[in-house]
Amino acid sequence: MHHYKEDILRCFLLFTLLACSSCADSSQKAKPNIVLINIDDLGWRDLGYMGSEYYETPNIDNLASLGMVFTNGYAASANCAPSRASLITGKWTPRHGIFTVGSSKRGASKDRKLIPTKNTTTLSEKHKTIPEILNQNGYRTCHAGKWHLSENPLEYGFDLNIGGGHNGHPKSYYPPYKNVNLEGAKDQYLTDMIMEKTLKFVDTVSNSFFINYAPYAVHTPINPVKNLLDKYKNKPAWNGQNNFEYATMIENLDRNIGLLISKLKERKIFDNTLIIFTSDNGGLYGITKQHPLRAGKGSYYEGGIREPFFFVLKDRIRADSKSDIPISNIDLFPTILDYAEINKDQLELDGINLTPILEEKVNKLDRPLYWHFPIYLQAYNVHDNENRDSLFRTRPGSVVRYGNWKLHYYFENNEVELYDLSEDIGERNNLAQSMPVKTKEMLDQLKSWWNETNAPIPKKINPEYSK
Repeated sequence: MHHYKEDILRCFLLFTLLACSSCADSSQKAKPNIVLINIDDLGWRDLGYMGSEYYETPNIDNLASLGMVFTNGYAASANCAPSRASLITGKWTPRHGIFTVGSSKRGASKDRKLIPTKNTTTLSEKHKTIPEILNQNGYRTCHAGKWHLSENPLEYGFDLNIGGGHNGHPKSYYPPYKNVNLEGAKDQYLTDMIMEKTLKFVDTVSNSFFINYAPYAVHTPINPVKNLLDKYKNKPAWNGQNNFEYATMIENLDRNIGLLISKLKERKIFDNTLIIFTSDNGGLYGITKQHPLRAGKGSYYEGGIREPFFFVLKDRIRADSKSDIPISNIDLFPTILDYAEINKDQLELDGINLTPILEEKVNKLDRPLYWHFPIYLQAYNVHDNENRDSLFRTRPGSVVRYGNWKLHYYFENNEVELYDLSEDIGERNNLAQSMPVKTKEMLDQLKSWWNETNAPIPKKINPEYSK
């Protein structure tokens, strides 16, 4: 009888230990999965839920309806590499020094009055990244698609790399992809291949995971999805949007995101997955337009930096909610860490945790947003653009938005532009001369930020410049 009682006690203790272990596993799995969808060159109005009547994006539109949409969501830069560097580090561009792709000496030298700031092309490993911190805290991490910040994203906290390298775009979306290290079926479109491998990751991972889904689409080259061409060839244009080849790429993107959502639901983990959707910069003007926003990719008018932006997490973020609070992709790092229950106090981040806004505990955010571009970026088409001048998408300058006010400052001739975005979202009516007090207030704010971030200011005159 004595041994019988001991056996019962042992069984009880074993059951307790197993139960506790199960509880610990459940607690670990309770941390939300995180899927960050960062599309390349997708414009603010390039989606159905953002108003487009030309592009068709039913899966993305439905996903957006399940969470909070930000109408004033921004990228930290108007082109690819600096925007992605700021997102992944949570820091303003002067902190990491990546301002453009390749050389900062863009455009003809005779047209550049100043010697531009030297550009950094590879993200320094001294910067902590989102995947690095998540990985250190038990998350499996996957990068899928465009990386653009170094040769190997595995050196920045990812466990798996699907097609990411230093390249900014594929040479072709059809195999052989050439500069994208992936092998596909004979005619498999690149984004289909990237999603196929991403779904395999979701199928095999057992603990909480982070996916940086950054398909090369919809960046050039504009390689249409052939079986969708007839659908768009004769479709009426809408508000400057009429590129039927580009439209097929957007629909293909939407289809793949639909597959990802279906996989999360199939595995019964959709409800415990934080999904963030955005783009790295504005749409490429000439291929797509974002009216009433001015200009596009590479410009610091709204068309170059304002992005589609939404967040989804069941029971934490209310469906069909909307916010007009200005946010930036530098805010994603602290927000992701908050949902992952990871302390960020030891990190030096410029972004702000958006959780109180997402969960509607606060409805205001009193802080300025900044952009700094101390270099040149040539125009694509001198005959069709909405830039300050036809030669450059932007010249060296800085921008600050605070509340509804937005100030541009250009270094070549100390030129200033001031806009009230609540009345003039298209930035057509420069108020700098008529509102000197507001202009000085905004400029002082910008100068203070230059000092705080040690932002490089180009001052040296280019000897090859010809007026």
